[in-house]
Amino acid sequence: MTDFRISYGTEVADALHDGRPVVALESTIVSHGLPRPENLRVAREIEQAVRDAGAVPATIGMIGGELVVGLDDAQLTRLATVDGVSKLSVRDLAVAAATGADGATTVAATSAVAAAAGIGVFATGGLGGVHREAAHTFDESADLITLARTPIAVVCAGVKSILDVGATLERLETLGVAVVGYRTRRFPGFYLTDGGFDLDWSVDSPEQIAAVLAARDGQAVHAGGLIVANPLPVDEQLDPELHDRTLTEGLARLERDGVTGKAVTPYLLSHFHSATEGASLAVNVRIILRNADLAARIAVASAARTTAVPA
Repeated sequence: MTDFRISYGTEVADALHDGRPVVALESTIVSHGLPRPENLRVAREIEQAVRDAGAVPATIGMIGGELVVGLDDAQLTRLATVDGVSKLSVRDLAVAAATGADGATTVAATSAVAAAAGIGVFATGGLGGVHREAAHTFDESADLITLARTPIAVVCAGVKSILDVGATLERLETLGVAVVGYRTRRFPGFYLTDGGFDLDWSVDSPEQIAAVLAARDGQAVHAGGLIVANPLPVDEQLDPELHDRTLTEGLARLERDGVTGKAVTPYLLSHFHSATEGASLAVNVRIILRNADLAARIAVASAARTTAVPA
């Protein structure tokens, strides 16, 4: 393979050409974030949620070294079912392409590729962030620094509650990444509606978020990302007592087994799935479907602003 340019699925290419709303979706949730066979079913449901809200889904991933924006169903199935799919952050994209790898893109990689493709809205479950004990390990997700320099709106349910939420918010502030709550002034905690921290800004509608993005582009001052924190309703969150007990157990096992680096998040998510007897998986699915719907409505509102004819 000698041509390493980004490839586009037909539906996505046509939508971008016509100026129709498009929402980027990650593939790590398919290959590493959800157990088989639910992962493929949920991946298709996420794409359908985007379509139902009026936008075109663009799931991003790598197939045999080819970086694809808008995986077709066969490609999505491949990433969901084959072994040895690499987890790709931004730094890994070129190496993976040159070595012909199959790869699933993280939040960081998906954000960067989507922005390069001209897609302004991205839906995910929860962001990566500063890991617990980061003062000793320096373990911090590349999601944060990537969002500091990538002009994209990321709809999420906060950062994964297995991380150091407070430290992550401090890093986002330092890096200049804007964070707004969707109809809330509290930062969500992924599985939990309330992650325990206040937010400076709240927005009430997809149209208002589209206006924020238009203002950023119009001012041409700040090129960083916008995090749209979309909490689960209280009656849809994971039971807080079950969450806290499962997290404590998972952290103890993490230390016992010596798990570090990229393996930490999938290890803890797997522990949540087994220890909660699937309850955390159901919550995770609700999170991403809600975020896909909101992201699509933001993309629709942004496209409407772009195509509106001044009076």
